This record gives sequence, C-alpha cells and structure tokens, in this order.
Amino acid sequence: MVHPSTPLPISPSSLAALPRLAWRNLWRHRQRTFLLVAVVAYATLATVLFWGVQDGFNQSVLNGNARYLAAPALISTTAYADDPDPAQGLPNLDFLKRVQAVPGVRAAVPRLEFSVLLRSPYTAQAAQARGVDPALESKVSDIPLRIKEGRMLERAGEVVLGKELAQRLDTRLGERVVLDTSALAGSQSAGLRLVGLVDSGLAAVDSGTVLIDLGQARQLTGLKTATQVALDIPRGQEAQVTRAVQAVLPPGLRAADVTQLLGALTQTINQKRGTIFVIGLIFSIFAALAVTSTVLVSVLERTREFGVMGALGMSPLRLAQMITLEAVFATTIGWAVGLVLGYGLNTWMANYNVLGPVFAGYGGAFQTLGTGGEIYTAQSPVYALYAASTIVLAALFSILIPARRMLQLEPAGALRAEV
Repeated sequence: MVHPSTPLPISPSSLAALPRLAWRNLWRHRQRTFLLVAVVAYATLATVLFWGVQDGFNQSVLNGNARYLAAPALISTTAYADDPDPAQGLPNLDFLKRVQAVPGVRAAVPRLEFSVLLRSPYTAQAAQARGVDPALESKVSDIPLRIKEGRMLERAGEVVLGKELAQRLDTRLGERVVLDTSALAGSQSAGLRLVGLVDSGLAAVDSGTVLIDLGQARQLTGLKTATQVALDIPRGQEAQVTRAVQAVLPPGLRAADVTQLLGALTQTINQKRGTIFVIGLIFSIFAALAVTSTVLVSVLERTREFGVMGALGMSPLRLAQMITLEAVFATTIGWAVGLVLGYGLNTWMANYNVLGPVFAGYGGAFQTLGTGGEIYTAQSPVYALYAASTIVLAALFSILIPARRMLQLEPAGALRAEV
C-alpha cells in the first residue's frame, strides 16, 4: 500500500520531472518547508544587517572624524597638499560656482589654515588656526555643534578654542589671547576675545581647535582667497562626488575625499574589514549547516516515502538530486524573503539614527570615535551576494550529507522503516 504522502503523478525516473517533483514536495510538507525558509530568511536577514552595520559603522566613523578634523572632501592646490602653507593657497575662487553645481555637493565653503602662536598672560602655545565663515562652517564641520561653553564666533576679533587648549593657556571665556603669525603679509599679531570652548571628546580637536573669522585670517596672512574649500557631501558618496568635482576643477587643483584625507584611519578600517569578512564567512557556514541539518531531519522523517519512490523505479541518484533541488528551492525562497526584510531594515536604519543611542551606552569610549553620536547602516547590492553564499554552501552540504544518504538508500529496508 502506498504511503499517502508519496507524490506519484509525475514519473519519478524522469530527469526533467525532478524540478517539478521537488517543488511539489515542498508544499506537501509545508511545516518542514516553512521551517527551512524561516532558517534561511533569518540567516539572510542577519547577513545583510551584519554587513550593513559594519560598513555603516566604518562610514560613520570616517565621516564623523572628517567633519571634525577636515571635511567630507577638500579642494586645494596640489602644492598645498604637499606643503600646507598659505603661500601655496588657492590662486582664486572662480571655480566655486562650477563645484556647487556638481550633483551631490551640498555646500562649498572656503577656509584659510595657517600656523600661529597663541599667547595668554601666563603662557604660549603653537597651534594651527582655521579662518572660517561663521555662517557657513557648520555646513561642513561638526565643531560648531560641539561648542559646550559660550558660542560660535560671529565677527572679527573673536576666537573659538578647544577646551584643552584653553586650559593649557589658562584662558577663560571673555578673556583675550594674542595670536601671532608670519605669512605672506609678514609678521602679524591680533588680540582676540575668547567666545567659545569646543568639547568634542576627540583629543586632536579639543587640544588643537583655533577658529577665527575668515576675513581677519586673510588680513593676517596676506592671502586674499583661501587655502582650501571644504565640501559637504552625503555620507557614502564621498569618492563618487569627489571624482565628479575633480573633473570641473582647473589644472593645478586637487579634490581629496575622506579616505584620502584620513589615510591612517582608512587603512585601519580596511585591515579590520578583512577580519570581519572571515567572521562573516564563518557565520555563513554555520547558517548553511543549520539548513543542512533541517534537510537531514526531513530525509530521516521521509525514509519510508523515499523507499516507496525507490521501489517504483527512482534511482538513488535521482533521489539525491531531488533532495538537493528541494534544499535549493527552499533556501532560494528564504533568501528572497530575507533580502526583503534585511534591506528594508537596513534602509530604515540608514535614514534614521537608530544605532547611535544604542552605542551611546558605551559612554566616553563611544564619544572618542568621533561619530557625533550618529551611526547609520550602509547599503550595497553586494550584501545579497554575501547572503547567497548560504544557498551555495547549503546545496554543497546537502550533496555531502542528506543526498549522500539517499545514494546509499535500499528501498526494501526503507519500506520497513517506521514513519
């Protein structure tokens, strides 16, 4: 007597019938199929989120540090990149309108950086001053947002200092410091009133920030333009937009993105990514083994069914191929479901700062990363390929374990097996 769960409408010995038979078997055993699909969907979802969070975290760290230490992208002369001196500054700013018209450039803000000596009544400190447009600097930098005491400068004659630098100078809000410099205009000095203190949690920022008015910086240095133009570019698009900007720049000018501006940090992140890739591969292997174990349990539970099919003429090889096809079909469905869920969650976390408050629980250690309290996930089509490795591995494991068991199946013994 034929077991009621045995599918017979299709000739089991026909190779062309195997895909249809395997597909119909999935829905004749819905509970096992849903379990297998759920396992693969979860593995795919976890893989997409794993890489989205990893790459997004790296991008957030790079972008955050860039908005403190430099900018998402900078334009300068090629000579200034090798020798950062006002004498190597930009010859003119006529290119600004062309740069601002490049898709992806949200702001282009001139800056003038130069070496100074800051003097208080008690001590002196060498530093690098940055002349900025007070109304525009916040578009390309997070430093104005980290002024914890006082305010952002508004006019010439004012200065904003990093909190640690002000402490070393023993200077308080409202007090005056003297700025000395020597550039194209010769030796110059200016008395500046301290109006704001920056407390970012980054040592390089808190001990090195000196912001003064761009117009006053031009007077002190003798440079009528700027040393750099800082660009605001959407996170994750820095390299692409910077290449487009380079195409509209006149000869002798160079556009550098965040990975070029923060080379050491970029190298560290790339080295870390190699380790993370190994972890992701191990995760895929375990996910594939979970799928294989589900398939193996299905094989054990259906031993008598396979015995009937073998007795009707289906060879062990065809049985093994059918089992492999069932695993491939189920994992493909789970992969598709997981991609929809994974990319959906990734998109949500890429647009809303969901992870920032989570990581903020680490306190000061998180603050030193320079993300500004914001962490977003990244999006990439390659995550789907990473998740697809689960399907490939599951198919391989199905051939090695459950399908191999089918090759050794003896119909007579299988028919005597208990259901």
